[in-house]
Amino acid sequence: MLATVHSAALQGIDAAVVLVEVNTGEAGAPDLILVGLPDAAVKESQDRVFSALSNSGFHMPRTRTTINLAPGDIRKEGALYDLPIALGILRATDQLPADNFADYLIAGELGLSGATRPVRGALAMALLAKQLGTRGLLLPPRSAEEAALVEGVAVYPVRSLDEAYRFLTGEVVLAPLPGGISACRQESGADGDPAGDFSEIKGQQSLRRAVEVAVAGAHNLLMIGPPGAGKSMVAKRIPSIMPRPSPAEFLEVLNIHSAAGRTLSDGLPLLSRPYRAPHHTISDVGLLGGGTIPGPGEISLAHQGVLFLDELPEFKRSALEVMRQPLEDGQVTISRSAGKVTLPCSFMLVSAMNPCACGYLGDPRHECRCSPAQIQRYRARISGPLLDRIDLHVEAPALSIEELRQTRPGEPSAAVRTRIEAARDRQRARFAGTRTGVNARMTQTQIRHHCFIDAPLGRLLQQAMEQLHLSARAYDRILKVARTIADLAGAEAIAAPHLLEAIQYRSLDRNLFY
Repeated sequence: MLATVHSAALQGIDAAVVLVEVNTGEAGAPDLILVGLPDAAVKESQDRVFSALSNSGFHMPRTRTTINLAPGDIRKEGALYDLPIALGILRATDQLPADNFADYLIAGELGLSGATRPVRGALAMALLAKQLGTRGLLLPPRSAEEAALVEGVAVYPVRSLDEAYRFLTGEVVLAPLPGGISACRQESGADGDPAGDFSEIKGQQSLRRAVEVAVAGAHNLLMIGPPGAGKSMVAKRIPSIMPRPSPAEFLEVLNIHSAAGRTLSDGLPLLSRPYRAPHHTISDVGLLGGGTIPGPGEISLAHQGVLFLDELPEFKRSALEVMRQPLEDGQVTISRSAGKVTLPCSFMLVSAMNPCACGYLGDPRHECRCSPAQIQRYRARISGPLLDRIDLHVEAPALSIEELRQTRPGEPSAAVRTRIEAARDRQRARFAGTRTGVNARMTQTQIRHHCFIDAPLGRLLQQAMEQLHLSARAYDRILKVARTIADLAGAEAIAAPHLLEAIQYRSLDRNLFY
């Protein structure tokens, strides 16, 4: 007898429909044949499913059984097909009386006892179910909590194969989980962020100002200073001053993390922006994304949030260079033999580095022991094209003893975030009806329209470009930063102070690297 169960397969961060077809009663010795381009984890489902069926009180197929995962040209990976395969076997062997699951999308890993375990990509499956207009989803409880964030989809948590069987036969009634982000009671960590508050940062007023400008326009930032200057401390507190994402933005973020196997139950706070800080030994694939079946890397996991690269020159040159195109486009396309996927990666790059290999160049309390050649080699690890894509270069000087002893707290994150949110509101109004959301993502046409400067300011900028030997890309980025500074000041037009401050943030790359 033939039975068909609807499930799904992940392709990047999106889900595609997979039909689990189970046919029993075939001639030949009792055996199970699994086809449809399955990976090793899918092939191992036979042992898990048979043990789960036996321990749940059901009997095994007594004839040859063929299981097909269609379409056959999509590679299937993971253990999410255990539950639909088991239900398909129950229907094909007449243990499940009718095709009550025809209108459901079903996924879940099974333990040997029959208990369900969470799977990756539950949010993508919920979005697919909403698009298809299915009756609902049957998922393990932890995965169901994640999928329930999508409104308009009935999500039923099933704790075991037996409970799924009883629900489909009508023996038990399961209520769908409340839908939508508002129904989730998990508190956001934005106000009580365990990483700390900006009030804990001592001194570094110029660095605090640069960070505020960078976050207000989602500009990329490079901090240069000796060890102990507080660069990492500042970077960890940047999420506390970022505006909270909209529900749509958060679902987009959670969808990427779900495809990578990280969910709300794994510590991703509700309605917060991601903060990723990979170690400098990370590979190109780990940073960009990829794998046999292409999946998200660190730049995609930082989408709508912060990617912090500490000790920037210590990263592999190839790993840094692969970020050049994603920094410009806000998305990355990965091609592999198993397929091609395009992943979003609109993130704010925050990086930190020492001024030299020993770290103490320019530090009045420590002597730098690096030769000019060593300093040049250290700085040459970062290419000019990559530096051009970093909007703000700011120096973080060593703190004095007096600053370290200071007990008076600085300005809290909440006050800084209020100013940043006001600047972001101006940008949303300015770019209403376009795909642009922040100043850092302005197109050439938008730069000409919204970053207009008069003739005297134009001559000032031309002089700065010539003296600092800046590129055409740096010219555009100076205008974008100046527009953000004007937004923070509540100004309609870019004035001389705004432009001069933006130029100041571009001077360090030429002073330090050339």
